[in-house]
Amino acid sequence: MTKPRIGFIGVGLMGHGMAKNIVEKGHALTILGNRNRVPVDDLVARGAIEVKTAREVALASDVVFLCVTDSTVVEKLVRGPDGLKAGGTSGLIIADCSTANPVSTIALAAELAEVGVRFCDAPLGGTPEGAQAGQLSAMIGCDAATFATLEPICLTWAKTVRHIGEVGMGHKMKLINNFIAMGYGAIYAEALALGQKVGITPQIFDSVLRGSRMDCGFYQTFFRYVLEGDRNAHQFTLSNAAKDMRYLAALADDGRVVNPLGSAVKNSFAAAVAAGKGEDYVPMLTDFVAAANGTRITDT
Repeated sequence: MTKPRIGFIGVGLMGHGMAKNIVEKGHALTILGNRNRVPVDDLVARGAIEVKTAREVALASDVVFLCVTDSTVVEKLVRGPDGLKAGGTSGLIIADCSTANPVSTIALAAELAEVGVRFCDAPLGGTPEGAQAGQLSAMIGCDAATFATLEPICLTWAKTVRHIGEVGMGHKMKLINNFIAMGYGAIYAEALALGQKVGITPQIFDSVLRGSRMDCGFYQTFFRYVLEGDRNAHQFTLSNAAKDMRYLAALADDGRVVNPLGSAVKNSFAAAVAAGKGEDYVPMLTDFVAAANGTRITDT
């Protein structure tokens, strides 16, 4: 049986690895070019076809994956004059792997259903390294029939694919997941600053937590920056973290949930972004919090 033709928009840190795995595992792949030519040129060299508009991606594809910054970008890609809706024909599936606002996701799904296009959410868990290795996780919101089509395609770049429920549920779960992750990041940064002020070095801190019940994959990539200075250990920007926590706040408001811890985490990242650190990666929140407390994280 012929494999579905795949379109991909957003071949950045995460998207490049995902798209690489798709084309290497035998799918015809159409990608939308962008200003960063390195991942685009690499994918073209592997057999992908580059086009200039989202409309062309839709016309050439049975399934389109989006991996972009936020819901504003997703909406433009769908609704623009040369967008996915303009090129979408009945039966097309669009899977949004971005971390997005569920309200927007549900609205787009209803709008596209009117022209026979299925829009669903498939946000990710993992890192760019995991994307390259095909070891991500996916949280998918869609109907059962759409999931049956998506699952084998997602398994080209993911080790686990979960059907969370109807459209919007994947993005809701992803926001809660990121609340937990970014909560860890905010706590680590504050704890390290406190430790530094009272004589606990990051090495001592790590000697106690590593291998304990408090250890986890997020801790390990976070501390690769803290201990080794590896800027690329956890490639997720502070501005993206702050955006996700804003979406979480909106989700809590919609659910009429009091979320004081979510607000505290949001403000930790928002303060760093307001200070011009938005393009730093999440573990670098440590430096911002330390500086705000008149110190810096060192091994002495």
